[in-house]
Amino acid sequence: MRPPVARHRPTRGATRRPFRFLIVEDEKRLALSLAKGLTAEGYAVDVVHDGLEGLHRASESPYDLVVLDIMLPGMNGYRVCATLRAAGNDVPILMLTAKDGEYDEAEGLDTGADDYLTKPFSYVVLVARVKALLRRRGQGAGASPVHVLGELKADTAARRVFLAEEEVALTAKEFAVLEQLVLRAGEVVSKAEILDHVWDFAYDGDPNIVEVYVSALRRKLGAGRIRTVRGAGYRLERLDRVEAAL
Repeated sequence: MRPPVARHRPTRGATRRPFRFLIVEDEKRLALSLAKGLTAEGYAVDVVHDGLEGLHRASESPYDLVVLDIMLPGMNGYRVCATLRAAGNDVPILMLTAKDGEYDEAEGLDTGADDYLTKPFSYVVLVARVKALLRRRGQGAGASPVHVLGELKADTAARRVFLAEEEVALTAKEFAVLEQLVLRAGEVVSKAEILDHVWDFAYDGDPNIVEVYVSALRRKLGAGRIRTVRGAGYRLERLDRVEAAL
C-alpha cells in the first residue's frame, strides 16, 4: 500500500484556482517548510518523500510544477525526471540537490529538468524560480516582473535594480532582502519574515544580520526609502526622488 500523501491546502483568501505543486523531498523538515511557505503564497501543495511515489503522483495527477530532490529513496530524481519526460509529461521540474558540481547540474538538465537549485538556498530565490517557471509555462511568457516604485525599478526575473534609470550593483543577499520588501511594498515586513525568506531554513545566527543588509540598501538606494517601523519591521516606501544617505 502506498503511504498517504501529505496534502496542504491554501489558506483562506488565496486565489480561487491555485496552481498545484508536487514536492518530492526526503528531508521531511525541508519538505514541510517548503510546503508551508508555498501554501502561504496561494498554491496547493502535495508532499511525498520517495522517488517512486513521486513518479506515481506526477504520472497520475495533473500538476503545474514539480519540485524534485535528486537524492531520494526508491528512485533518484534523475530517473524520475527522465521517466516523466520519456512518457511525454512536460510538467515544469525544479530540481533540488545538495551537490554543487557542474556535472551534476548538466546531468539534471540533460534529463529534462527545467531549472536547478543547489542547497542551501533562500526561500525567496526558490519562489522567484517557481514563478519564472510558471510564466514560462504560459502565464504571461516573455513578460518581465518589473516593479516600479517612484524612481526605483526592480526586475525580479533579471535580478537587476535601477534608481533614476541608473543600475545599482547589489550583492545576491542584498537583492534577496530588497526583493522581499519590493514584493510587499507599502507593507511592514518583519525581521523574522525576512530571515525566513532570505536565509537558509536552518539559519540560527544573529538575527541582527537583517539590519546590516537593510543599512547597506539604504546607503545604495537612499536613506528614506526603507522605513523602520519600531517593534514591527521594515516598510519600502515609494519615493519620486532619491534621498541621499546622511
